[in-house]
Amino acid sequence: MSEPCVDGLAEPSGYPSPGPSPGGQQGARTLLLVSSILAAGALGTNRVAAQETIALDEISVTSPSPIQQGRAGDGTGARVPIGSLPVATDTFSPVTIVTQDQIVRDQPRTLGDALFDRPGISSTTYAPGAASRPIIRGLDNARVRIQENGISNGGVTDLGEDHAIPINPLVANRLEVIRGPATLRYGSGAIGGVVSADNNRVPTFIPPNGVQGLVTTGYSSVDNGRLGAATVDAGADGFAIHADGFRTATDSYAIPGGVQPNSATETQGGAFGISAIGERGFIGISYDRFDARYQIPGGAAAEERAFLNPRQDRVLSKGEYRPLDGPIEVIRYWAGYSVFRHDENVLGQTGQFEVGAIFKNREGEARIEAQHVPIRTDFGVLTGALGVQVNRRITNTLGESFLPQTDSRAQAVFLFEELAIGNGLRLQAAGRIESDRVNSIAAQFPSAYLPEPGASEPLRFGLTRRFAPKSASFGALQDLPLDFVASVTGSYVERAPTGYELYSQGPHEATNTFEIGNPFLQLERARTVEMSIRRGVGPLRLDATGFFTRYTGFIAKRETGALCGETFDTCGIGTADRQIVYTQQNAVFYGAEIIGQYDAIPVGNGFLGIEGQFDATRAKFDDNTNVPRIPPYRLGGGVYLRADGWFARVNLLHAFEQNRFGTFDTPTPGYNDLRAELSYTAPLDPAVYGANEITFSLQGRNLLNDDIRNAASFKKNEILLPGRNIRAALTMRF
Repeated sequence: MSEPCVDGLAEPSGYPSPGPSPGGQQGARTLLLVSSILAAGALGTNRVAAQETIALDEISVTSPSPIQQGRAGDGTGARVPIGSLPVATDTFSPVTIVTQDQIVRDQPRTLGDALFDRPGISSTTYAPGAASRPIIRGLDNARVRIQENGISNGGVTDLGEDHAIPINPLVANRLEVIRGPATLRYGSGAIGGVVSADNNRVPTFIPPNGVQGLVTTGYSSVDNGRLGAATVDAGADGFAIHADGFRTATDSYAIPGGVQPNSATETQGGAFGISAIGERGFIGISYDRFDARYQIPGGAAAEERAFLNPRQDRVLSKGEYRPLDGPIEVIRYWAGYSVFRHDENVLGQTGQFEVGAIFKNREGEARIEAQHVPIRTDFGVLTGALGVQVNRRITNTLGESFLPQTDSRAQAVFLFEELAIGNGLRLQAAGRIESDRVNSIAAQFPSAYLPEPGASEPLRFGLTRRFAPKSASFGALQDLPLDFVASVTGSYVERAPTGYELYSQGPHEATNTFEIGNPFLQLERARTVEMSIRRGVGPLRLDATGFFTRYTGFIAKRETGALCGETFDTCGIGTADRQIVYTQQNAVFYGAEIIGQYDAIPVGNGFLGIEGQFDATRAKFDDNTNVPRIPPYRLGGGVYLRADGWFARVNLLHAFEQNRFGTFDTPTPGYNDLRAELSYTAPLDPAVYGANEITFSLQGRNLLNDDIRNAASFKKNEILLPGRNIRAALTMRF
C-alpha cells in the first residue's frame, strides 16, 4: 500500500547520520578534506547518472514556511529508497529530515534519541531513553521550540533537563528540524530552531484503498528494551479516521563495565482523530494521551531512586479551506489545548517514596494563516502569507519546587513574502511582531546570591513583565548548475525571557539544583547570517551550511559554584544542591554543518556508496569565556549498500574532546561510536499476509563499547551513555 504523506507532501525515506569534528587548525583541515571528497563526487555525477536505475525524488518539507503549493495530500506520495539522504532544496534555510522509514529502523524512544547524531544537533541525555531534549547549535530549552502537528508540545520540558517531552517519535510520519528565518513563523521562543513531529492524528487524506497502516516492534539488548507501536488510517465518503498507540519499556541500561543504576523507563499512549475532507479542504480534530514513568540516573537522584511520572491529555484541531476565487488562495489553521502533570518522587527517610515536587502545565495555542493568490509584478511572481498566533500557558508547581505559579500570554502577527524573479532566483522576506505578558511572584536575591547577615528570605513581590519582541529576516535562494542550490539568509530576532528565567527561586528536586531567576531581564537579541549549498537529487546528495550569530543580552543558565539547601537561609552552606542563576551577557555563536552521500558503484538495482559528515559549534561570551555545555566537534563517515531490498551500512562517529568549557564546567573526553546496520524489505501479498510490505532490521550501536559522555549534558560527569547495543526491529505495512 502507498506511503502516507503529510499535508500533500511525499513521505521520503531517510537514513541515520553520524557526525563529529576536530578543533583549531586540525578542524579546518578536516572540514576541507570532507568538502573535497564530497565535491569530487560531483565530478562523477554525470557518469553515474547515466547508469542510475533509481529516481530520487526531491524532498519537500511541511514546516518551514506558511507559503505552500498544492492541495492536501492523498497519501500516495512516493518513497525515496531506504538509506538515501533526504535533502530539502526548496527552503531558504537547511531543514534536517528524519523519515518514517528511518524512525522504524532506529526505533528511538525520544526526540533526543532520534536526532542526537544529526549535524548541528545534540541532546541533553539527562535520562537517556526518557528525558533527552534536542539541542540545536548549542541552544536548548527556551530557544528550541518542540511541537507536534504545528502546535507546542504543551509539557514542561523547557523548565528542566529532567523533564520528558510528551511526544513519542514511533508514531510520527517524519521529524523536521528547522533553523534560521523560517522559525519566525512560530515565535521568538524558536530563536534557536524548531523540532517538529508530524503525523496524521488529524487526518488529512483518505487512503486510496480505504485503509492503510503500520505496525512495528523491536528489542534492544543494552537495556532489555521492548517496544511496540501501530498506526492505522481509514476513510470513505468524505470522512477519514486515524488511530495509533505505542508502548515502550526498558530496564536500567548497561555501560562499559557495569549498569547505570536507576535508569529504567516506561512510556505508553495513543491517539484517535477524525476529519471531514472535501474538494476545497478539510477540518478535523484529535485527542491523544501520553503516560510515562522513568528513573533519573546519576548522583543524588540515583541514590534517592528518583523517578518522574508525566502524563498529558491533549486535543488538537486543524483545517484548510481553498476558496474558488478572490484574493485568498488558501486559509489554514491549527489549534490545541493540553493539560500536563508530573510528580518528582524520591525515596524518603522512612523508606517510602515521597513526592518532592509537582509540576502542572495548562497550555492553549492557535495559529491561522491566509495565503494570497500569486501576484505578477514587473520583478516576478509574488506569493505570501499573513498569520496570527496566540498562546496562553499557566505553569504551577507545588512542593519543593523552584517556580511559583506563572501565567504567560503571547499574541503575534507575522508575514512571509516570496518573489520568484526568474532564472532560478527567489527572494524571501519575513517579519513578526509579538506582545508578551508574564505574571508571577518575583524574588529579589542579593547580588552575590548568598545570604546576607540577618536576612533569611529574599523579598518577594507580585510582578508583571511585558515585552514587544520584533523580528525580521531576508533570504535569497539560487538554482545552480548540476542541480545544486545555494542560499544566503540574514535575520534579526528578539526573544522575551520566559517565566522560569524571570521568576525561578528555589530547589529543583530531581536535578539537585537551586535555581534563581532575574525578574529584571531584558529582551535577548540575535543577529544571524547563514549560507548553505545543497543538492537533493541524483547520485550525490549534499547539505552544507555555515552560520554566525551575534547575541546581545544572551540569557545564560550558569552555575555560581555555591551549594545550596532547600531554603534560602541555608543556601551556600554546603548541601548537595548546586546554585544556578540566570544572567545576561553578550555572546557569539558560529559553526558549520556538512553531510553528504555519493552513490559510487551500481549494484543490482541499487548502489554501493560512501557518506561523510562534519559539524562544529563554537560559542563564547564577550569576556572571552566559553559558553558552557556546548557539543563537541564531530566527524563521521562510512560505506553503505542499497540493492534488491537489502540495505547495509557501517560507519564511525567520532566526537572530539571538548576542552573549551565554561566556568565551573569540566572538560569532556572524546569518543568513538562504531555503528552497523543490516535490513531487508520485501513486498507481500495482502490477500495472504494481510500486509503489503515487511522490513526486518538489525542495528549495532557503540560496537566498540566505548565510554560515551555527552559534553552538552548536566549529567556528563555522573553518567555514561549506553554501551554496546544490538537492536532488532520488525515492521509491517498494510
